[in-house]
This record gives sequence, C-alpha cells and structure tokens, in this order.
Amino acid sequence: MRAAGGIILAPEGINGSVCGTRDCVEEVLTFIQADERLKGLRRIESPVSPEEEAIHHGHTSASPLAAGEDAPFRWDHVRVKLKKEIVTLGMPSVSPIERVGDYVGPKEWNKLISDPDTVVVDVRNGYETRIGKFKGAVDPCTTAFREFPSWVDETFELNESDDQVNSAGSTQTTAKQTEETKPKMPRVAMYCTGGIRCEKASSFLLSKGFKEVYHLKGGILKYLEEVPKNESLWEGECFVFDKRVSVEHGLVQGTHKLCYGCKQPVSDADMEAPEWEHAVSCPYCYSSKSEEERERARARQKQFERWGIIGGPDKGRKPMKMQESEEGNDEQMSKLNIA
Repeated sequence: MRAAGGIILAPEGINGSVCGTRDCVEEVLTFIQADERLKGLRRIESPVSPEEEAIHHGHTSASPLAAGEDAPFRWDHVRVKLKKEIVTLGMPSVSPIERVGDYVGPKEWNKLISDPDTVVVDVRNGYETRIGKFKGAVDPCTTAFREFPSWVDETFELNESDDQVNSAGSTQTTAKQTEETKPKMPRVAMYCTGGIRCEKASSFLLSKGFKEVYHLKGGILKYLEEVPKNESLWEGECFVFDKRVSVEHGLVQGTHKLCYGCKQPVSDADMEAPEWEHAVSCPYCYSSKSEEERERARARQKQFERWGIIGGPDKGRKPMKMQESEEGNDEQMSKLNIA
C-alpha cells in the first residue's frame, strides 16, 4: 500500500490528512473506523485527475499520487502523533466532547454571516488569516490558539465573576449570576480550516456564557469544495498544512509558497521584496532574525542542497549521482575483496 500523511490522535478525537490512490486512502480510513469510537468521520476530499497525477516527476498516471515529487506529504509513511489535545488550548475544563456550538453547513453559511447582528470570527492564527478570510470577518491576530481566550476576554469585556467561575474549573453559571453580572453578548459565527478548532472555540464561548454560538461545519475547506466561486463570500486563499501551502475554490492549489525560515506563506510579491532569501528569510521574519541566525540558515540550506534532505525527488536520500558514485566504489571494493 502506498499512502502518505499525518494523523493526530487525542482523547477528544482524531484529525489528519492522508493522500494516495483512492483504494489506498479507503484502506487507511477503513482501518481507522474499525474502532467504534472513531466511526462517522467527516471527510473532505481533494481529488486529482490522472493527467495531474502524471506530471509528478518520474511517475506515470497509474502510480500513486503520494509517490510524486509534488505530493502534499512525504511519500513513504503515514505518521501518527499522540497528543493531549487535537488543537492546544490548555484549558482542561473546555471539552468539545461535552458541548459545542451549532453546526452550520456551507450552503447556509452565507445567510448567517450576512446578518448584521452576527459577529463573524476567524479563529485561525495571523499568518493564516493574512492570505484569506470571509468577507467582514474579525481577525483576532493570534499567533497561537492559546491566545484566543485572552482575546475573547479583552474584546467582549467579560467580567471578573465569569473569569473566577471558569478558573475554578466550572463551565456553568447559575441563572442568577448570568442575569445579574454578565454583559449582553452577540451572536457569534466562527470558522477555521477544517472545522476542528472551531469546536473547541465554541465550547469555550459557551462556557463564558455566550448563548448563540455557531461554527462552519467542515470548515473553510468544505465551503470551498461545495460553494461555487460566483456565490462565495470567501476572499483570498486558504492556508493548508502541507506542501500545497494554500488552496482556492474547488480545492485547487493556490499561488502561495512557504518560507522555510519561518514556515509562513509568502506570495509572489513577497518573494520580490529585499527581505526575501530562499530558505532563509521573508518580509515576515527578516526583522526577527539576527545575522548569525541567517548565516546558520544559509549553511543549513547548503547541506539540504547537497544531501537532498528537503524538496525534490531525493527528499530524505542522497542525490542520485552521489548514490551511484558510492555504489560504484562499493562494487570496486567488493571486487578487490573477492580477489
């Protein structure tokens, strides 16, 4: 079987991405869902035509996509990580297993977020929202999901009583406390890449006393898959955590590339900036790096280019010419030993 990807497994659920031929991917999913606790997984598919598959260097249209140079993931394994949380919030009292907001499908999403009484919140991090978001959405400008609770507290001016209740580990307040101390809170509609982070974010908002909390089922990816571009309220591209970097409507690969210096998405215009240096820095990380750090990055890139550690068909292996040279030396040594 040839499949590739990454899977995160935690007490609160499972999340991941797998690529390969349909038969291989189905085999992986069947194995996962053989466990009763993991049945009913939400699936988002990014199909690839045989013609697109054939362009992967050195491979025919009959070979698995995961074997190609440009496949989204390293082609030789499916990596499974065990974690305490799917997305780290660091608040054990907030559990998406116990309660979450109301799911809204992609077809109904436009109506909800077009309502002027709805506050639309992008719960992703700043480098993701920078390249695309829903029209009129609020960007919390977080660098990590752990910062989201603080942003909520500051933005919605939650009072001390609510914070004290939550710090004690409780996710509920009495009706009297709610009526007397809690400020009026708006209807909130949240979204994220695949709908996973929103579940925990909605659980957090409910614990803070919000009454109307909605989130996009299947996330941005499902929306881009199902909603035609001419009906869409999405603006820009959606960042994804694999070698595609970003996708557009129809889940077609986007135009952004990745800065290997900071792992942030960069546009063609960003790569024309004086701060851009391949595998070293970009306009978003240049000022945060010392010259010593940039020199280390340059040295690292030279090693990558020599040994084929990053990118290209030789990822994780020595370049073919070097392999052939060493194999020739080994063969010569064998002959000498035999003689």
